Amino acid sequence: MSCTLSVIIPALNEEGNLSAAVATVLSAIGDRFTDYELLIFNDGSTDRTGQIAESLAAGNPHIRVIHNPGNKGFGYSYNTGVKLARMEHVVMLPGDNEIPADGIRVILDAIGSADIVAPYSSTPHVRTWKRRLISAVFIALVNLSFGTRLRYYNGPCVHRRSLLLTVPMKTHGFAYMAAILIRLIRSGHSYIEVPMPLQARERGRSKAFRLKNIASVLISLGGLFWEVRVKDRRKYAFAAHRVESQA
Repeated sequence: MSCTLSVIIPALNEEGNLSAAVATVLSAIGDRFTDYELLIFNDGSTDRTGQIAESLAAGNPHIRVIHNPGNKGFGYSYNTGVKLARMEHVVMLPGDNEIPADGIRVILDAIGSADIVAPYSSTPHVRTWKRRLISAVFIALVNLSFGTRLRYYNGPCVHRRSLLLTVPMKTHGFAYMAAILIRLIRSGHSYIEVPMPLQARERGRSKAFRLKNIASVLISLGGLFWEVRVKDRRKYAFAAHRVESQA
């Protein structure tokens, strides 16, 4: 591809997964882009994640490491990463190595098909039934509240950095990507959904679905509903433009 890519990789206590996650991302990138960078965010880890990240950066000039001042969450790392990014397109991929290289390649190969590449899980069974249930409720709630019909809101979406800078990225909690997607889609930007296989974590447990994250999501969605449906409804009155995948 004649474009460039910034990959944000958040990592909280991922000493057992980070090296493999970075290797997976590098394998998927291959020679697809004219230039790329990996921004690893050590999100307040208490294990050796930070040291491992620095070691990876020392061996690859395309890697930069940012040490968050404590555990700030996905949204903070993403929003900060967008500000620091130097490349044309931006995506965030988890430091737990949950997405295999083939899944990342499907996402990257869809760049240019629409303004937004929005992946959804094609192998939901690798996650626990509780996580699948919470995800299903969240997706249904967002689609009903905002008149959209996405299959998934929390995946590693790809955006042009210039487009991201046109929307307020003020949600630091777990609903950060849903807020961005709603604002952009309801502003008339096109999106394409692509299937994304997942794999079970090799080590550790996911930190995504904690009680504080669920509370943060509900608060964020309430504020977003007021903005999109009430305060600035004319700004967000465009019909969603979904591009059909050829895969």
